[in-house]
Amino acid sequence: MTDSSSVLGQDRAAVADACRRLGAAGLLIGTAGNVSVRVGERVAITATGAVLAELTADQVTVVDLDGDMVAGTLRPTSELELHLGVYQRYDAGAVVHTHAPMATALSCVLDELPCIHYQLLALGGTVRVAPYATFGTPALAESVLNALEGRSAALMANHGALTHAPTLDKAVEHALLLEWACGVYQRAAALGEPRVLDEQQQLAVIEAAIARNYGTTQPVPPVQEESR
Repeated sequence: MTDSSSVLGQDRAAVADACRRLGAAGLLIGTAGNVSVRVGERVAITATGAVLAELTADQVTVVDLDGDMVAGTLRPTSELELHLGVYQRYDAGAVVHTHAPMATALSCVLDELPCIHYQLLALGGTVRVAPYATFGTPALAESVLNALEGRSAALMANHGALTHAPTLDKAVEHALLLEWACGVYQRAAALGEPRVLDEQQQLAVIEAAIARNYGTTQPVPPVQEESR
């Protein structure tokens, strides 16, 4: 099968670019992990066995929402059911699954990553750890989908992490944020018992972010010259 659509071609290239970005940031190693983006009724997703940090557009497969191949020549990742489940249940625009070192380490010891920093609210707050299940199985997909309820990120016990977002860039940013937060938690826990933001503190952050349009660039108002 070949991809005759320039739009799909662009999205395959975008998935490859995202993988290389994640690889450069140290969140991907070898063939471990997978990335996808949804375009209407189509999903561009990494192929199984591809070295993600060196991924090229022709190593990205396109499937429909039932998982049937539409474009590409390589078999999609073994976690295809998980990706499709995220799209179907949460109406996501992109999904990133990594075996990022710090996220994977914490997934081996925690039941949840508590909200120790207000930036975790961008992921929904406390990040749940989905119970372990064998990779590529319906049991794993269901476990992770349940852990994502009300969240845009989940850790996967003894496995890795998954994030989703409306766009591919934002899903990558979520993956980077989650790994950073895991690193902060690990360092804090090495020093003592990490403090956790309570519900009132989290609500105050949300209200302040809305009031200040936090996270967006804002021009400085022009200086009004005094009349003489």
